[in-house]
Amino acid sequence: MTEAPSAADAPAPDEGAGVSGVSRRGLFGLAIGAGAAGIAIGAGAGATAGVAVGRARAEDAAASVYDFFGAHQAGITTPVQDHLHFASFDMMARTGRDDLVALLQDWTYAASRMTQGLEVSATGAVGGSPEAPPDDTGEAQGLAASGLTITFGFGPTLFELDGVDRYGIAAQRPVGLVKLPSFLGDDLQPDESGGDLFVQACADDPQVAVHAVRNLSRIAFGRARLRWSQLGFGRTSRTTASQATPRNLFGFKDGTANILASDSAALDEHVWVASSDDPVWMAGGSYLVARKIAMLIETWDRVRLSEQDAIIGRDKGEGAPLSGGDEFTDPDFTATDASGAAAIPATSHVRLAHPEFNDGLRILRRGYNYVDGNNDLGRLDAGLFFLSYQRSPEQFVRLQRALSTDVMNEYIRHVGSGVWAVPPGVQPGSFVGAGLFA
Repeated sequence: MTEAPSAADAPAPDEGAGVSGVSRRGLFGLAIGAGAAGIAIGAGAGATAGVAVGRARAEDAAASVYDFFGAHQAGITTPVQDHLHFASFDMMARTGRDDLVALLQDWTYAASRMTQGLEVSATGAVGGSPEAPPDDTGEAQGLAASGLTITFGFGPTLFELDGVDRYGIAAQRPVGLVKLPSFLGDDLQPDESGGDLFVQACADDPQVAVHAVRNLSRIAFGRARLRWSQLGFGRTSRTTASQATPRNLFGFKDGTANILASDSAALDEHVWVASSDDPVWMAGGSYLVARKIAMLIETWDRVRLSEQDAIIGRDKGEGAPLSGGDEFTDPDFTATDASGAAAIPATSHVRLAHPEFNDGLRILRRGYNYVDGNNDLGRLDAGLFFLSYQRSPEQFVRLQRALSTDVMNEYIRHVGSGVWAVPPGVQPGSFVGAGLFA
């Protein structure tokens, strides 16, 4: 729930809108042509109501396909999809370096297919032997790619666990990739925090996102186990100017001033690891912080509107800063109200998180709402699954510490946490994180 200054308004393509994939046995050097992938996309679009409708559906399906390959991993600046399935994995005991590399190769192959609307292999759910388990679980048969992106990353414990360098990569661990420090309001649950690896699957169809994580988990069997996962809905940020600003479960517009995909200068400064940064294998990558933030919904719902506005620092209806203007007007922290008090309170979320008071610090947000049923008291188990990408984890640490006096802390609890290194994008014929093992 952090603010950042507004960025350029012109939308721009993400890390690779397009169509691409790899063959089942030819991950290392053999790419599927756009024509083959286009056949699958066209089939998913359907044409049941005439040529015009068929063409429209095909165009819609094509527009919702993002290339898995590129300079940066998809799922960071990609236009934020409506649904999320996030999963954290731990490597199994007695696995070695070869097991880890093979898993990443297998995941890369499967992800490059699923993001194009294909099954995890050529035989898929029903094309193999009837006497063997199918390669694909099948629940996404007939569904389009739905904008699916799959993003991978490595946690601190992958490099060293209890002082043991299990995979010979401890020397390549980024200096800043360490467990996050404790923050005010933390009530972290171990079974909702950390992990050796993460998989972030985002899509406009929840079944497509769940299918992706389910199949990657199945592929990992015997090598990695699912540590924890989180479903998310109703994105709480935007990454393109064409996207409307969404609302969080407190009812406020969220992510108004997020870094946009079109703002390449801000991305280079605040999100992408530079070639001059250490280690070299992370150049073009980023760092992900995930925080599961429980919202005390019933308590918040009893707060009067004027107080809610003051806590956030924005108008609940239009999302404008309390200093005046519209949603995209820069906040004026010198403005006063009729009584002479600051229009935007000093303890408001907007002020404390603003770059003006944090040495220009910015992050790229990509969070989601979540509702996990209800708790034992009959209250909603709900909140924000906060995801932020930044050039260094220190950016998040500094910003979170700046929020220690945020009045909103009275209505939230941080119950899950994790930090991961996100390698750069994958090139055809290679696999995610290959530079780490070079």
